[in-house]
Amino acid sequence: MYFFLIGVCLILAGGFASIFAREERKGLLFLLFFSTGSFLALVISLDSLFFSTFYCFSFNLPFPAGQVKLLFDPLSAFFISMIAVMGFLGVFYGNSYLKSYLNKDYGITSHYIFLGVFFSALILLPVIRNAFFFLIAWEFMSLSSFFLVLFDRKKKEVISAAINYLVTMHISVIFLILGFSILSFFSGSYDFSSFHNIFNNNRFLADAVFVILFIGFGFKAGLVPLHFWLPKAHPAAPSHISGLMSGLMIKIGIYGILRMLLIMGNLHIEIAYFVLAIGIITMLYGILNASVQNDIKKLLAYSSIENIGIITCGIGVGLLGIVYNNTLVAFLGFFGGLLHILNHSIFKELLFFGTGSVYTKAHTLNIDELGSLTKRMPTTSILFFTGVLAISGMPLLNGFISEFLIYMALLSGFKIHDLNIVIVFMISLASMALTGTMALMCFTKLFGIAFQGMPRSEKVKEVTTDVGMWMLLPKIALAAFIIIIGLLPNVMLLVFEPLIKSFVRAENFSQASFFTFNLLNIVSLVSIIFLSLIIIILAIRSFLLKNKKISLYKTWDCGYQAGNQKMQYTSYSFVGPFVEMFSNLFTKKENLNSPKTLFPSKGHFRVNIDDLLEVYFTEPIINGIKKILAKFIWIQNGSTQIYILYGFIFLILAIIGLFIYS
Repeated sequence: MYFFLIGVCLILAGGFASIFAREERKGLLFLLFFSTGSFLALVISLDSLFFSTFYCFSFNLPFPAGQVKLLFDPLSAFFISMIAVMGFLGVFYGNSYLKSYLNKDYGITSHYIFLGVFFSALILLPVIRNAFFFLIAWEFMSLSSFFLVLFDRKKKEVISAAINYLVTMHISVIFLILGFSILSFFSGSYDFSSFHNIFNNNRFLADAVFVILFIGFGFKAGLVPLHFWLPKAHPAAPSHISGLMSGLMIKIGIYGILRMLLIMGNLHIEIAYFVLAIGIITMLYGILNASVQNDIKKLLAYSSIENIGIITCGIGVGLLGIVYNNTLVAFLGFFGGLLHILNHSIFKELLFFGTGSVYTKAHTLNIDELGSLTKRMPTTSILFFTGVLAISGMPLLNGFISEFLIYMALLSGFKIHDLNIVIVFMISLASMALTGTMALMCFTKLFGIAFQGMPRSEKVKEVTTDVGMWMLLPKIALAAFIIIIGLLPNVMLLVFEPLIKSFVRAENFSQASFFTFNLLNIVSLVSIIFLSLIIIILAIRSFLLKNKKISLYKTWDCGYQAGNQKMQYTSYSFVGPFVEMFSNLFTKKENLNSPKTLFPSKGHFRVNIDDLLEVYFTEPIINGIKKILAKFIWIQNGSTQIYILYGFIFLILAIIGLFIYS
């Protein structure tokens, strides 16, 4: 356990050590500290995950924290392993990505300081078993990530997005404080283990507290309707931070929900249905909004919401399997949901890193301004395409495996002799299928328009080379993970089995595990055979065309030879029929300048589609809060004497409070 704590301290020290390095060396120095610290944390977590070694460390803090426990179990070990590996790739990529920002007054030193604080808090959270200390680490994670989002503070929209994120995270922490305070009040302790009896002694209180904590963790995870910060923060942050936030940070919200489920022990059917319902709503709403975005980062942000919905859906199915005593449904549901946590972290980091490479070269992420990147950035395009296929759930890749497991859980649930669960699983199955279809359309639009076709702006025409090898290496590693998991899913079962067992405690657990292992063996065998056939066909084709001259001809174009980029699909026109079909779920604003002459020189048609919940739910609440706060603006009147008086009054109240308590 001491190695783990040393690792956390090294990560934190790496950020502060960057103060003493030249700006060109800060990233390399932080990478050295982080890689050493994350390796120490990874060794301990893998030992705990594979050999079921429970490391525990406890110490006492002054009132009100009391005894603080740091404990490794399979759940914490899984999240720490993911943070260590994916975090290393993110820091490695960020080191190269930030080179264009050096010596330009972007605050590189403060960036690495806050990155160290962010990672040390992130990696500590899964092992903390004290509510008070957990909230402190949670706050450090939120505050440090706020400053990371604020990196490009010269842009007004970045400042706005960062403040929106900070306010949202403090609304989130209010719910967490409320939930933990109720549990601590009734248990008389901040220790997580003391909450178990509270959850089991009063069903109404247990459900109410779980929903309160679910809301608090749901804000961080980006569950609908608590998601509104996410599509703003991801586009504002640097690409490596967007990848880390989407791949790792929002998963801590899922971790919090899973930890509360473990503490609860005896699950209630209402909670299982509630989690599944939120998952379905989140994945559908996320992919609907992702499909109509024109900014790549905003599209990926809404896609993260969709994938969080898929994860939550898998967990909900697993919970229903436990409630209805169907071990196979529970096993497949939890396996699919937990594996998708890892899978999404991998392919979403790959996509955000690819987006960062595009921005580094083209200086735009507007889909309608891109094009022809496949020829101009061939390696980045291939790697990005791998991520696109994975996130679309295509076979041979990791995204297919986790979604396939959730599908199998839903299909297995039809054997439960209860009409309610059959209807719910039919709706869930249809929702998963619709989500998959829309995801395929969404990412076909993204890759087809942004990477294929003719160049759509002068910015793209200036791109002549791909990014350097140091920016490509992390993406190559991520693409390799995608393929390995897709081809060898049975190996992943060996990794996840101890973790699944902590949720699914049943006598026939081994039977469900054996069935799943055989199922994944078949999937693996079919995938390897299919991939081998593709390789053989390509090899034969290459051999046959080896000495033949290949002539290129233009495809049939109805006799029209003057095609240009304006005749290609735009981001909106590609999804236009789909948007019209679901027009009631979008708020669409059209900006049309119609041509008035036979040979017009100008004319445009632009469509802006806003988040429905943001327009009708979030903005009215924010505007109401602004009106209330405006009535108290007199408090901040600029008088130093008044501010000193405020401090004096607060000090008196604090002394009175301590006197009453003592």
